Formats: sequence, structure tokens, C-alpha cells
Amino acid sequence: MPTRLHFDEADYLNCRFAHSALWETQAAAHMLKRPDRQVYQRPWLRRTRRQAAAMDLTPLWLLMPQRGVTPGWLCPPPTTSAAGFAEEIAQVRASDPLAAREDALRSLKATPRALAAARDRGWLRQPARMLREVSDVLEQIWTRLIEPEWPRMRALLEADIAFRTRRLAEHGLGELLPEISAHCTWQAGTLTVRGRTDHERHLGGQGLVLMPSVFVWPHVISTFEAPWQPALVYPARGIVDLWTEPVAHARTTLTRLLGRGRAAILASLDVPATTTGLARRLDLAPSSVSSHLTVLREAGLLTARRHGRQVLYERTGLGDALTTGS
Repeated sequence: MPTRLHFDEADYLNCRFAHSALWETQAAAHMLKRPDRQVYQRPWLRRTRRQAAAMDLTPLWLLMPQRGVTPGWLCPPPTTSAAGFAEEIAQVRASDPLAAREDALRSLKATPRALAAARDRGWLRQPARMLREVSDVLEQIWTRLIEPEWPRMRALLEADIAFRTRRLAEHGLGELLPEISAHCTWQAGTLTVRGRTDHERHLGGQGLVLMPSVFVWPHVISTFEAPWQPALVYPARGIVDLWTEPVAHARTTLTRLLGRGRAAILASLDVPATTTGLARRLDLAPSSVSSHLTVLREAGLLTARRHGRQVLYERTGLGDALTTGS
């Protein structure tokens, strides 16, 4: 069953990329409920097993039907290109309780016994309580499972956006969208997304928010109902290797050859990254990272390309070979 999104001239001008800490938080909860979506997340799942087991995710899972929609207020498309979690969760907590209850009812009715569980929790009589309980669980997931890994995840999402933006400039929207996923096709100004719902929407000049995600694989999530801007959430490039650590022997050899700082930077560039992104991820001073990047580039282990105001660094073939020990 397809979703069809129809573009007009104004929509082409209002398409944008964004990533969302809140989206990744709720998507992680959804993934924990669905073993079929855990193929690429197993190293992360092993590391976080105890923390996840200590949390009660029931309030979120009640609103996440296997076949049906999650309420839009639970994970609205970000209004900025890289919204912070604190800003986004504040928006969830500030949702109108009555409107949130009506939106939640559709999700509750799509999951067996979820509506009865919601009544038992008092959600239908006190929707403000529902907002509070769900927001509290989201904050727990963020603090215990996502935030410690967020620098690595954010670097991957930013690298995907940089790559897609370049492809958009080179080939246009009509070629970019089918590249995002095999679920997407484009013809004569209409994006068709193959999925489990039959839906049609004219974007009406709002454009489309394109959001890479670590946890949405293997699906593509398309469109949000009003009042939110339509969005397309798709698996980010590089998730196959996101949690893969370099071979221990290769890492030891690399450290002896290059020194700890340069070895860490080279090993971290599984996906392109900026100086600032690397500094955050590795907890190093930006000036030190910049100095190491210059040396690695001069040695032929890295390349650099400018994208807007940012410079992205990525490994060369030689850099890959040194990092993996191949």
C-alpha cells in the first residue's frame, strides 16, 4: 500500500534536511519492541541491555502500534536543522492535552488491549497525565541509552545530510529521493513510498523535511498529519558500521604508528566528519583535532571537501587500509 506525496513548484523550494534527537529516542524505543529491526543495532543492544531492562517502556509502546500510526505530538518533525533534545521534549510536554488524547486514540485502537490499558492508567480522563508519563519515559531513554552515544550518532546523521545535500545539488530532487530508499519512487512530481498504509497528500507549498535516522531501518516513514510539516524519515547511510569497532590489533598498531590522538581521529572517520564533530566525539580540544587532521591529510590518509560553511574530512583508501589492518 503506497503513500503518495504530490509536489508543486513551491514545495521544491521548501524541502530541507534535519535530524532529531527526539526522533532517535522514540525510534530506539520502537526498535526495542521489534526484533526484526535490530539487525544493525546488536552491538549497541548488548552494551545497553542492563539499562534498557531497568526501564518500563510500556507507556511508549502503548502508542506504537505495529500496524498503524504513532501520534504526531510524540515525535514531531524538528523546526530547525538540528534541534536539541531539551528543546524537543519541552515541545512534547507543552502539547495540548485534549488534542493529544484524540491523536493517541487512533494509535491505541490499532493495538490489541492498548485502549483498555490506557483507561486503566487514567489517560483518557487525564490526558495531561499521559503527556507527563510518556515524556518522562522519553527522557529516561535519552539519558540512559541515547545521550552517551549521541556524538557518534549525530556525526553519522550529519554525514548523511552532507552527502544527500551534495547529491541534491548535483542531480536534483527527482533523482535524490529514489536513491534514499528502494521503497521510494518518483514520477512527474509525485513521490510514492511503498509501505503499510494507503495515503495521499498534496504538500501545498509546505515542502518536505528529509530526516536520516539510525533506528528506522528497514522502513521509511512518510508524512505527518497537520499541523506538522510533511516529513520523510529514512535509514541513514553507514548504519551497518556505526557500532563496529576497529580490529583490536589494527587499532594497537595504528596507535603505535601515529600516536593516540591521530589514531583515534583516523579510526573515528568511518563516515565523514567535521573538526567540531570529531572534537565532541573524542572529547578533544578543536585546536588539537585541527592540528592532527592537517598532519593526517598531508600524509595522504585523509581528504577534505568544503560543504557550505563546513569542511568534511574522510579517509582515503590508504587511511582505510591502515585503520582496518587490511
